[in-house]
Amino acid sequence: MKTNVRRILLALTIAGTGLIAAIQPAAAKISTPAQQKVQVPGYYRMQLGDFEITALYDGYVKIDNKLLKGISAKDAKTLMDKMFIDSNNGVQTAVNAYLINTGKNLVLVDSGTAKCFGPTLGAINSNIKAAGYSPEQIDTVLLTHLHADHTCGIADDGKMAFPNATVYASKGDADYWLSSAVTAKAPDEAKPLFKMAQDAVAPYQTADKFKVYNPGDTLIPGVEVVATPGHTPGHSSYLFSSKDQNLLVWGDIVHSHSIQFAHPEVALEFDVNSKQAIETRKKMFANIAKNDLWIAGAHLPFPGLGHVGVEGKGYKWVPIEYSPIIVTPEK
Repeated sequence: MKTNVRRILLALTIAGTGLIAAIQPAAAKISTPAQQKVQVPGYYRMQLGDFEITALYDGYVKIDNKLLKGISAKDAKTLMDKMFIDSNNGVQTAVNAYLINTGKNLVLVDSGTAKCFGPTLGAINSNIKAAGYSPEQIDTVLLTHLHADHTCGIADDGKMAFPNATVYASKGDADYWLSSAVTAKAPDEAKPLFKMAQDAVAPYQTADKFKVYNPGDTLIPGVEVVATPGHTPGHSSYLFSSKDQNLLVWGDIVHSHSIQFAHPEVALEFDVNSKQAIETRKKMFANIAKNDLWIAGAHLPFPGLGHVGVEGKGYKWVPIEYSPIIVTPEK
């Protein structure tokens, strides 16, 4: 009996080996799947008390190192190399905007570039939708300043991209960028920037949905306007506060995270008033580090959320750590 069992097992083993050999050529013909080459949607969320913060990615632009003023090319490259940033063909710089749901308002801070700056940008609206909202739901747009990479996105082919929103800008920036007299005196190479700002706000002006505010004005509950001039005459930041938690959406305080945190005295060619921009940056860094504020930066690596820490005689950028949405429980 045992002999018969052994023969049966041996026969099954031999048959199984043959079966495996038979199917192996077929398995080898399965091709490797193609690479997807598509990035995840450009949004990221964090909770700030009762406020939901959604960072939105508009895309990127390459900034030439020569636009940085007040640092040698050698020192700039050393700092960038330290951060593993390839600076040989311009530095990839993010353009971010921020959507804040306060429970009472859906607020967009800055709006990206739309079609103003080429194919690597203009994704704010698609990422608003990917994040679960629609442009029609936004009731308030706060502009940190009227540069095209913050303003062009409010318009779509001459129409309001956010048809139910009121757009707010500071008087300092409105008086500068929307003035025909200032535009006429601007250098020829700068005139297109003035026109982009004027074209973007035009449909809101027509609909009486473009509002200019003064320092100290209250726009919506839970939001404080913080004057941060220099990059533009009326450059403003917005402090969102809920349940003793604070987030400062600071616009263009920093353009190069690898250089300007360590050396806040480094300015940018596009600063309207470089001296004032430097003074503002130094003051903001010191205050933010002292008070442990959350920061949202338009040109910090996406999602541009994090903290400012002290490091040596300068400062450092500490980006947010990926985490689930954490809602603070009621006490």
